Amino acid sequence: MVGSDLNSTPGIEPGPAGAGPDDAAGAGDSRLSVFLRFLRIGLVAWGGPAAQTQILYRECVEQEEWVSPSSFRKTLAVYQVLPGPEVTELCIYFGRLRAGRLGGVLGGLGFLLPGFLMMLALSIAYVEFDLSERFGSFFGGMQAAVGGLVAMAVIRLGRKFLDDVPLFLIAGAAFGLTLGIGLSFVLVLLLAGLAYEAVRWTRGGDRDLVAISPLALVAIAATAGGATLLVEVFWEGLKAGLLTFGGAYTVVPFLQESVVGSNGWLTEAEFLDGLALGGILPAPLVIITTFAGYLTDGLAGALVMTFAIFLPAFLLPTFFHSQLVRISEHPRLESFLHGVTAGVVGLIAAVVVQIVDTSVTGLWTAVIAVVSFLILFRVESKLTIPVVVLGAGVAGSLIGVG
Repeated sequence: MVGSDLNSTPGIEPGPAGAGPDDAAGAGDSRLSVFLRFLRIGLVAWGGPAAQTQILYRECVEQEEWVSPSSFRKTLAVYQVLPGPEVTELCIYFGRLRAGRLGGVLGGLGFLLPGFLMMLALSIAYVEFDLSERFGSFFGGMQAAVGGLVAMAVIRLGRKFLDDVPLFLIAGAAFGLTLGIGLSFVLVLLLAGLAYEAVRWTRGGDRDLVAISPLALVAIAATAGGATLLVEVFWEGLKAGLLTFGGAYTVVPFLQESVVGSNGWLTEAEFLDGLALGGILPAPLVIITTFAGYLTDGLAGALVMTFAIFLPAFLLPTFFHSQLVRISEHPRLESFLHGVTAGVVGLIAAVVVQIVDTSVTGLWTAVIAVVSFLILFRVESKLTIPVVVLGAGVAGSLIGVG
């Protein structure tokens, strides 16, 4: 997801701050300067996680030389495998590196604030002005583009994480179990992780029973419900935050099952509208939770669900970065996490089928979906995603889809 620039950049030795974020005092930057720096980054963070990662790389490695390219890649790899939106976690990591724990919190808030406020404003307008009815063809075109967008995410994640035959087979099985029999994503991920554990065991790896119990307990506990709507909204957001392995796009199948499937808070069309709106904003794709929360329970729902899904992303880098690095490199957990990530790829592929089934309603929406995918496949820039999604909306309006 990082792109070729990271591999071609000359080596830069880290300065004193490059040693790691465990020094709570940070490198001496003011907390206000850290907040403003990442607020500025958040204002221009168009184009999804790949483009956002490149922005952080240029800012933190090439311009400021806070860490070396190799250190950046290793840190990114940790947060790509573990739960949470990796770009947000990188902002928190660098904020802590420069201004201590509070600096990490402020760095993450600065990065998220522009996208959150924009999505909140769009969510309010969507409901109060009935935008989906007033501009049905525009949203129909954008929904068709979302299928191409998520399909492109499957290809990129597959290229990165499916690097041997068993992982491909696990991804295929996750796809079949999800689409064929509607198995819960919690069970799909557990089975995927255990399956790759079994592969590693037969290959002669560490034959001790692996330490998956903490992850399993979290996944099993995540099936519980809350007593009130707002508690349920918080719990669904937290569950997604804890179980989104492999990058920001992995939130799509989890939220879809939660807010559309099991709880019925949003329709499939509303969920796709939220994804489309998230694609045109300078924000992590996870910001769709603001939209989903608002449609579920108004302003309180938007605030609570957004807070819940980002809570693990703030807590893990702020308090447990060193432990996370050790966990991600631990041989007894590595294969389980790889299996889980393969399962996620299969889950997202199943979501693509469901999105296409909902959004492609005729010849013209099929054309919009295919053209959107081809442009996303061929053109990589930070403005490709928002331009494609908005362009699809304009095309839908001109054609009159829906």
